[in-house]
Amino acid sequence: MPNRLANETSPYLLQHAGNPVDWYPWGDEALERAKTEDKPILLSIGYSACHWCHVMAHESFEDESIAALMNERFVCIKVDREERPDVDGIYMAAVQTLTGSGGWPLTVFLTPDARPYYGGTYFPPEDRGHMPGFTRVLEAMADAYSERKGEVLQATGDITGRLLKMSSPQRSTEPLSDDLFQTAFNSIARGFDWNHGGFGQQPKFPQPLVLDVVLRQWARTGASATLEMVELTLEKMARGGMYDQIGGGFARYSTDAMWLVPHFEKMLYDNALLVSLYTRAFQATQTATKKALYQRVVEETLAFVELEMSHPLGGFYSSYDADSEGVEGKFYVWTPDQIDAVLGESDGPVIRAYYNIEEGGNFEGDSIPWLPRDLDEVASELGMPEEDVLTVVKRSRPKLFAERSKRVPPGLDDKILVSWNAMMLTAFAEAGAAFDRPGWIDRARDNAAFLLDSLFDGDRLLRTWKASPRGKESPDQSKRKESPHSSRGKESPKPGGSAKIPGYLEDYALLGGALVTLYESTFEQRWLDEARRLADGMFDLFWSAEEEVFYDTGSDAPELFTRPRDVFDNAVPCGGSAAANFLLRLSTHTGEPSYRRSAGATLLSVRDYMEKSGSGFGGWLAALDYYLSTPKEMVVIGPADNADTRALLREVHNRYIPNRVIAGAPAPISSTPTPLLEGRVLVNNAPTAYVCENYACQLPVNDPAALAAQLDA
Repeated sequence: MPNRLANETSPYLLQHAGNPVDWYPWGDEALERAKTEDKPILLSIGYSACHWCHVMAHESFEDESIAALMNERFVCIKVDREERPDVDGIYMAAVQTLTGSGGWPLTVFLTPDARPYYGGTYFPPEDRGHMPGFTRVLEAMADAYSERKGEVLQATGDITGRLLKMSSPQRSTEPLSDDLFQTAFNSIARGFDWNHGGFGQQPKFPQPLVLDVVLRQWARTGASATLEMVELTLEKMARGGMYDQIGGGFARYSTDAMWLVPHFEKMLYDNALLVSLYTRAFQATQTATKKALYQRVVEETLAFVELEMSHPLGGFYSSYDADSEGVEGKFYVWTPDQIDAVLGESDGPVIRAYYNIEEGGNFEGDSIPWLPRDLDEVASELGMPEEDVLTVVKRSRPKLFAERSKRVPPGLDDKILVSWNAMMLTAFAEAGAAFDRPGWIDRARDNAAFLLDSLFDGDRLLRTWKASPRGKESPDQSKRKESPHSSRGKESPKPGGSAKIPGYLEDYALLGGALVTLYESTFEQRWLDEARRLADGMFDLFWSAEEEVFYDTGSDAPELFTRPRDVFDNAVPCGGSAAANFLLRLSTHTGEPSYRRSAGATLLSVRDYMEKSGSGFGGWLAALDYYLSTPKEMVVIGPADNADTRALLREVHNRYIPNRVIAGAPAPISSTPTPLLEGRVLVNNAPTAYVCENYACQLPVNDPAALAAQLDA
C-alpha cells in the first residue's frame, strides 16, 4: 500500500512511495505528530540520480523488519534535496559539524522540534567493516532519546549553537582588493593537476566556477600558464569517459584522476555551467584546433539537452540517473563485439581503436568510450589518413547512438527547477550569441517565457514545476492568477503541470542573471525589465538591511531552527554569490547605485573566506573581479536583421571579456530604458558601435575592424 509520498510530485519522493516505511514529506503534519507523540524524527535526504540513495533504499527502506523498526520508534520524513535546498543545507551542515564529512543519502536524527542530535550518510543494513549497521544505529538513537533525553537536548543545543554562529554574517574590516583576488587565485592554482587537468586527484569534479576564476586571472594578467590550465582541463575532460562520446553531455564527476570512469549521473546544472565555460574558452583561445574542440562539445551538449532534457513547453528536466536495470553505467558501456555488430567489419575496428574499446574493457569488463590517444597515433596504427578516420567516426556515431537508444535508459528526474533552468537558459543564450546560432537563442527565449509564465503565483516566484500525469491540469489551475511577469499574457502555470514551493534566493538571483544575459543576446527590453522586477522582489524577500546580506529563504518562509545562509559555492553558485553577480551587472545596465552597494556589502561578508579558500568561492570571486574592475560597456545601434549590425555584434561576442555588459537597439531610439542607450545614434546612417566605460564612450564606429581595435586596446 503506498505511503504519503504517493501524493508528491518529486520523482525522488515517488521512488519511495511504495516503501513499507511510513514516510512523511517535510511539513507541518509530520512535525506536529513528532511533538504530540514526543517521538524523535528520522530525516532522510537524497535525490533521484543518487546511486547510494538507491542502494540504501533497496537494502533498508524496502526491508519489512527495518521499516517496522523505523515506523515504531520514529516519525520518518523523506526530503528531495533539490526541491528543498534549505532543509538539506541546514542538516548537511549539522552532519558535517558532527562527523567532519557529508554526502547523500543524508541520514539525520532530530528531536521533535527538528533539532539534530546525530547523523551520517549511507548506513548498510548490518555492520560492515567500519560502518555500523542501520538497525543498530536506529535502536541506539531511539534509546538515546527515550532514556537519555537530557544528554540529547544538551547535544542539540551545542550543535545548533555552532550552526547559528556559522550562519551569522562575519563582516570583514579589510578592504576588497586586487591583492585579495590574487591571493585566492594562488590558493586555487596550488591544487592544479598539470598531468590531467582539474584540481586534486580522485574523485575529480569539473569545477566550472573555479575554472572561470582561472580564466578571469588570464584576462587580468595575460599569463599564458593560466590559460593553459583551462585548456588542458577542458581538453582532458572532453576526451575522457566523463564526457558522453556517443550522446553528448557530461556526467557528474570522474572517479579517477584522468576523467575516464564517471559517476554516470547527468545533471542539468553541470552541463549548463560547462557549456558556458567551454563557450568562454572558445572566445579566449587563439588555437584553431582547440576552438574546434570547444565548439563541438558545446554543440553536442546542447543537442543532448534539447533532445533528452527538454519539456515541450520550454522547461529543462533535472537529471538522469547513474543506473539502468539496477546497474551503474550499463546504458553507456560497450564491448568490441557490440561495436562490430553495429558497424560491421570495415568501420568497427576503426571505432574500436578511436574510442579505445578493447577486450576486458576499462570498467567492470566493459568499455567506456574515450579518447586517450591523439588522432595521428590512431590513424598511424590503422594505416589510414586522419581525415578518413574522422569520416568513419562521423558516420558511425549516429549509428551507435541509435543502437544505444534501444537499451533500457537510466531514470529521468523530470521536475523543472528554476535555478537550474536559469543556468541552462544562460548557457543557450551565451552560446547562441558567441557562435551566432539564433536557434539556441530562441531556445533560451522559450525557456524564459516558460519560467515567467508557469512559475509565478501572483507576485511570488515558485521553485519547482512538474507536469501532471498524462497531461492533466493541476486541480488548482483555475484558481491561479495571471502573473504580472508573464511575457505572453497567459495564466500561470500553463496547462499540463503545477508549480510549488516558494522560490529561494538562488532561484531569484540566477533567473535574474539569466534574463540579463538573454537581453544582451537579443536586445529585447522585456527581459531586462523582468530582471529588474526579480531584483526588487529579491530585496523584499531575502535582504537583511541590518546585516547587509541576503538569506537563502524568504521572509515569508516557515521558520526552521536557523535561517539558512549558505556562503559556499560548490557544484552550483550559492544564492549570495549569484545575487552579487546579478546585481553588479544590473547596476551597470540600469545605473542604479544601490545594486552595486548591496553587492559590495555581501562581498565583504565573505571576504575573509575568499582569502583563505578560493576554491570554495568561485562565484564570489567572479563577483569580486567584476566589482574591482571598470566594466566595458558595449552598445550596438542598428536593425537586428542588418548584415552590418550582425558584423559588429560578432566582434563583440567573439571575444572573451569577462567584465562587460552589452546593450543595443534599432534606430532611432524612441525611449532610453537604460542609461547605456542615452544619446546613442546612428553615425553615417549605418549601424554603429560604442565602446564605453562609466557611460563615457570612445568615438563611435561603423567598421568591424575599428571596433575590434577598440575592444583589443
